[in-house]
Amino acid sequence: MTAIIVIAIALCLLGAVFAYNKLVALDQRADQAFADIDVQLKQRQDLIPNLVETVKGYAGHEKGTLEAVTQARAAAAGATSVGDKVAAENMLTGALGKLFAVAEAYPDLKANSNFLELQRELSDIENKLAAARRFFNNAVSEFNAVRAQFPTVLFAGLIGFGSEKPFFEVDSTERAALNSAPPTVKF
Repeated sequence: MTAIIVIAIALCLLGAVFAYNKLVALDQRADQAFADIDVQLKQRQDLIPNLVETVKGYAGHEKGTLEAVTQARAAAAGATSVGDKVAAENMLTGALGKLFAVAEAYPDLKANSNFLELQRELSDIENKLAAARRFFNNAVSEFNAVRAQFPTVLFAGLIGFGSEKPFFEVDSTERAALNSAPPTVKF
């Protein structure tokens, strides 16, 4: 009888160790995925001053737009938590959209090779960011799923994994814009 109790306790401990190790691995994977997003965001933030300076040469009177991009970049650079980064990056994406809308009004700027190269680099970084966000959200989803599964859910809080990780999502304003009318394409 005592042997059965000892075996049951040993199996419970083994299960707890396995669950803990799985949570640690998934937590590390999500943290690494967020670090990958940070690398892409840093590259984008490093590119923005060059883009602003190029536009400034052609559209100097668009001061409000240029200041909005600069302020959004500063906010994005100072954000540390996932939620703060999401909000700051959504604000920066909106400001960059306005900057490119301003550029549309200046044919000489649109034809400028430096501007075109910066625009291409930014597009490439945005594509890499989208992939990094998908990878991060997948890692977070996997972590949250394992954390919520039985029996892990019983002791996840006790071993330091008490809350779900947040996803990297677009904010409600951007979501509303995405769900609105389709974009217009001009040739």
